[in-house]
Amino acid sequence: MKAILISAGIGYLLGSIPFGYLLVRVFRGADVRTTGSGNIGATNVARSSPLLGLATLFLDSMKGLAAVGLVLILFPNARPLAFTAAFAAIVGHVFPIWLGFRGGKGVATGLGAFVLLAPKAILIALGLFLAVAAAFRWIALASIVATASLPVSMLVLGESRGSGGPFLDVRGIFIMVTPLTWILASAALIIAKHHQNIRRLLNGTEPKFHMKPK
Repeated sequence: MKAILISAGIGYLLGSIPFGYLLVRVFRGADVRTTGSGNIGATNVARSSPLLGLATLFLDSMKGLAAVGLVLILFPNARPLAFTAAFAAIVGHVFPIWLGFRGGKGVATGLGAFVLLAPKAILIALGLFLAVAAAFRWIALASIVATASLPVSMLVLGESRGSGGPFLDVRGIFIMVTPLTWILASAALIIAKHHQNIRRLLNGTEPKFHMKPK
Protein backbone atom coordinates (compact mmCIF):
# COMPACT_ATOMS: atom_id res chain seq x y z
CA MET A 1 0.00 0.00 0.00
CA LYS A 2 2.83 2.37 0.85
CA ALA A 3 4.49 1.76 -2.52
CA ILE A 4 1.33 2.52 -4.46
CA LEU A 5 0.79 5.74 -2.51
CA ILE A 6 4.38 6.83 -3.18
CA SER A 7 4.02 6.03 -6.88
CA ALA A 8 0.70 7.85 -7.12
CA GLY A 9 2.10 10.84 -5.23
CA ILE A 10 5.12 11.12 -7.52
CA GLY A 11 2.94 10.86 -10.59
CA TYR A 12 0.39 13.39 -9.39
CA LEU A 13 2.87 16.02 -8.23
CA LEU A 14 4.92 15.90 -11.42
CA GLY A 15 1.84 15.71 -13.61
CA SER A 16 0.27 18.73 -11.93
CA ILE A 17 3.05 21.12 -13.02
CA PRO A 18 1.10 23.46 -15.37
CA PHE A 19 3.76 24.10 -17.99
CA GLY A 20 1.37 25.60 -20.56
CA TYR A 21 0.05 28.11 -18.04
CA LEU A 22 3.55 28.98 -16.80
CA LEU A 23 5.07 29.44 -20.27
CA VAL A 24 2.30 31.75 -21.48
CA ARG A 25 2.38 33.70 -18.22
CA VAL A 26 6.16 34.16 -18.30
CA PHE A 27 6.73 34.83 -22.01
CA ARG A 28 3.49 36.56 -23.01
CA GLY A 29 2.24 37.97 -19.74
CA ALA A 30 -1.18 36.39 -20.30
CA ASP A 31 -3.37 33.72 -18.77
CA VAL A 32 -3.85 30.95 -21.35
CA ARG A 33 -7.09 29.99 -19.60
CA THR A 34 -8.71 33.19 -20.85
CA THR A 35 -8.02 32.54 -24.54
CA GLY A 36 -9.21 29.99 -27.08
CA SER A 37 -10.62 26.90 -25.45
CA GLY A 38 -9.35 27.96 -22.03
CA ASN A 39 -7.25 24.81 -21.84
CA ILE A 40 -3.68 24.83 -20.51
CA GLY A 41 -2.53 22.16 -22.97
CA ALA A 42 -0.29 22.43 -26.01
CA THR A 43 -3.09 22.80 -28.57
CA ASN A 44 -4.55 25.90 -26.97
CA VAL A 45 -1.12 27.39 -26.28
CA ALA A 46 -0.14 26.83 -29.92
CA ARG A 47 -3.12 28.84 -31.15
CA SER A 48 -1.41 31.99 -29.95
CA SER A 49 2.23 30.89 -30.09
CA PRO A 50 3.35 27.80 -32.03
CA LEU A 51 6.76 27.89 -30.35
CA LEU A 52 5.29 27.91 -26.86
CA GLY A 53 2.85 25.23 -27.98
CA LEU A 54 5.72 22.97 -28.97
CA ALA A 55 7.50 23.71 -25.70
CA THR A 56 4.32 22.85 -23.79
CA LEU A 57 3.93 19.61 -25.72
CA PHE A 58 7.50 18.62 -24.93
CA LEU A 59 7.39 19.55 -21.25
CA ASP A 60 3.97 18.00 -20.63
CA SER A 61 5.26 14.79 -22.21
CA MET A 62 8.47 14.89 -20.20
CA LYS A 63 6.69 15.23 -16.86
CA GLY A 64 4.75 12.05 -17.61
CA LEU A 65 7.94 10.28 -18.65
CA ALA A 66 9.79 11.56 -15.58
CA ALA A 67 7.09 10.27 -13.23
CA VAL A 68 7.20 6.78 -14.70
CA GLY A 69 10.99 6.77 -14.97
CA LEU A 70 11.44 7.75 -11.33
CA VAL A 71 9.05 5.05 -10.12
CA LEU A 72 10.81 2.45 -12.26
CA ILE A 73 14.07 3.45 -10.58
CA LEU A 74 12.57 3.32 -7.08
CA PHE A 75 10.65 0.07 -7.65
CA PRO A 76 12.44 -1.76 -10.49
CA ASN A 77 10.70 -5.08 -9.86
CA ALA A 78 7.13 -3.73 -9.64
CA ARG A 79 6.08 -2.80 -13.15
CA PRO A 80 2.42 -2.21 -12.18
CA LEU A 81 3.56 0.65 -9.93
CA ALA A 82 4.91 2.45 -12.99
CA PHE A 83 1.44 2.21 -14.56
CA THR A 84 0.06 3.66 -11.32
CA ALA A 85 2.41 6.62 -11.69
CA ALA A 86 1.41 7.03 -15.34
CA PHE A 87 -2.26 7.30 -14.46
CA ALA A 88 -1.53 9.62 -11.52
CA ALA A 89 0.51 11.92 -13.79
CA ILE A 90 -2.46 12.22 -16.15
CA VAL A 91 -4.76 12.94 -13.19
CA GLY A 92 -2.31 15.60 -12.03
CA HIS A 93 -2.36 17.30 -15.41
CA VAL A 94 -6.14 17.17 -15.66
CA PHE A 95 -6.72 18.24 -12.05
CA PRO A 96 -3.67 20.29 -10.94
CA ILE A 97 -3.83 21.44 -7.35
CA TRP A 98 -2.00 24.66 -8.27
CA LEU A 99 -4.78 25.86 -10.60
CA GLY A 100 -7.83 24.96 -8.57
CA PHE A 101 -7.97 21.48 -10.16
CA ARG A 102 -8.68 22.98 -13.61
CA GLY A 103 -6.08 21.66 -16.02
CA GLY A 104 -5.69 20.13 -19.45
CA LYS A 105 -6.90 16.97 -21.13
CA GLY A 106 -3.90 14.75 -20.51
CA VAL A 107 -2.97 13.68 -24.03
CA ALA A 108 0.66 14.83 -24.07
CA THR A 109 1.22 13.75 -20.48
CA GLY A 110 -0.22 10.34 -21.29
CA LEU A 111 2.08 10.10 -24.30
CA GLY A 112 5.14 10.67 -22.16
CA ALA A 113 3.90 8.50 -19.32
CA PHE A 114 3.34 5.40 -21.43
CA VAL A 115 6.25 5.71 -23.85
CA LEU A 116 8.55 3.76 -21.52
CA LEU A 117 5.89 1.17 -20.72
CA ALA A 118 4.37 0.58 -24.16
CA PRO A 119 6.60 2.05 -26.90
CA LYS A 120 5.04 0.01 -29.72
CA ALA A 121 1.50 0.96 -28.78
CA ILE A 122 2.55 4.61 -28.47
CA LEU A 123 3.99 4.52 -32.00
CA ILE A 124 0.69 3.19 -33.32
CA ALA A 125 -1.23 5.86 -31.41
CA LEU A 126 1.07 8.58 -32.76
CA GLY A 127 0.60 7.34 -36.30
CA LEU A 128 -3.18 7.39 -35.90
CA PHE A 129 -3.06 10.84 -34.35
CA LEU A 130 -1.02 12.30 -37.19
CA ALA A 131 -3.15 10.62 -39.85
CA VAL A 132 -6.46 11.83 -38.41
CA ALA A 133 -5.12 15.32 -37.67
CA ALA A 134 -3.73 15.68 -41.18
CA ALA A 135 -6.93 14.41 -42.79
CA PHE A 136 -9.47 16.40 -40.76
CA ARG A 137 -7.51 19.04 -38.79
CA TRP A 138 -9.55 18.21 -35.72
CA ILE A 139 -7.01 17.76 -32.93
CA ALA A 140 -9.71 16.56 -30.56
CA LEU A 141 -10.79 13.78 -32.92
CA ALA A 142 -7.18 12.76 -33.49
CA SER A 143 -6.58 12.70 -29.73
CA ILE A 144 -9.68 10.62 -29.06
CA VAL A 145 -8.86 8.07 -31.78
CA ALA A 146 -5.23 7.78 -30.64
CA THR A 147 -6.22 7.45 -26.99
CA ALA A 148 -8.88 4.82 -27.71
CA SER A 149 -6.35 2.79 -29.71
CA LEU A 150 -3.81 2.63 -26.89
CA PRO A 151 -5.43 -0.01 -24.62
CA VAL A 152 -6.25 -2.18 -27.64
CA SER A 153 -2.73 -1.96 -29.04
CA MET A 154 -1.17 -2.64 -25.66
CA LEU A 155 -3.30 -5.73 -25.17
CA VAL A 156 -2.63 -7.07 -28.67
CA LEU A 157 1.10 -6.42 -28.43
CA GLY A 158 1.37 -7.79 -24.89
CA GLU A 159 2.58 -4.50 -23.44
CA SER A 160 -0.09 -4.38 -20.74
CA ARG A 161 1.30 -7.37 -18.88
CA GLY A 162 2.62 -7.03 -15.36
CA SER A 163 3.12 -9.43 -12.50
CA GLY A 164 2.49 -9.00 -8.83
CA GLY A 165 0.51 -6.23 -7.04
CA PRO A 166 0.10 -3.56 -6.15
CA PHE A 167 -2.88 -4.23 -3.91
CA LEU A 168 -5.44 -1.80 -2.58
CA ASP A 169 -7.05 -2.58 0.75
CA VAL A 170 -10.64 -1.35 0.54
CA ARG A 171 -12.40 -2.03 3.85
CA GLY A 172 -10.54 -5.27 4.32
CA ILE A 173 -10.98 -6.41 0.73
CA PHE A 174 -7.73 -6.67 -1.20
CA ILE A 175 -7.95 -5.70 -4.85
CA MET A 176 -5.03 -6.28 -7.20
CA VAL A 177 -4.51 -3.23 -9.39
CA THR A 178 -3.05 -4.42 -12.68
CA PRO A 179 -1.51 -2.40 -15.52
CA LEU A 180 -4.68 -2.93 -17.53
CA THR A 181 -6.65 -1.18 -14.78
CA TRP A 182 -4.57 1.97 -15.16
CA ILE A 183 -4.48 1.82 -18.96
CA LEU A 184 -8.25 1.70 -19.21
CA ALA A 185 -8.66 4.35 -16.52
CA SER A 186 -6.21 6.65 -18.28
CA ALA A 187 -7.93 6.29 -21.65
CA ALA A 188 -11.36 6.78 -20.08
CA LEU A 189 -10.27 9.95 -18.27
CA ILE A 190 -8.67 11.52 -21.35
CA ILE A 191 -11.66 10.74 -23.56
CA ALA A 192 -14.07 11.97 -20.88
CA LYS A 193 -12.21 15.29 -20.75
CA HIS A 194 -13.02 15.66 -24.47
CA HIS A 195 -16.77 15.50 -23.82
CA GLN A 196 -17.37 19.02 -25.09
CA ASN A 197 -15.33 18.31 -28.22
CA ILE A 198 -17.30 15.11 -28.79
CA ARG A 199 -20.54 17.06 -28.52
CA ARG A 200 -19.31 19.67 -31.01
CA LEU A 201 -18.03 16.98 -33.39
CA LEU A 202 -21.45 15.34 -33.38
CA ASN A 203 -23.10 18.72 -33.97
CA GLY A 204 -20.64 19.68 -36.70
CA THR A 205 -19.44 22.76 -34.79
CA GLU A 206 -15.96 21.64 -33.70
CA PRO A 207 -13.43 24.21 -35.05
CA LYS A 208 -10.53 23.01 -37.12
CA PHE A 209 -7.05 23.67 -35.81
CA HIS A 210 -5.16 26.76 -36.97
CA MET A 211 -2.06 28.39 -35.56
CA LYS A 212 -1.18 32.04 -35.61
CA PRO A 213 2.29 32.64 -37.12
CA LYS A 214 3.81 34.15 -34.01
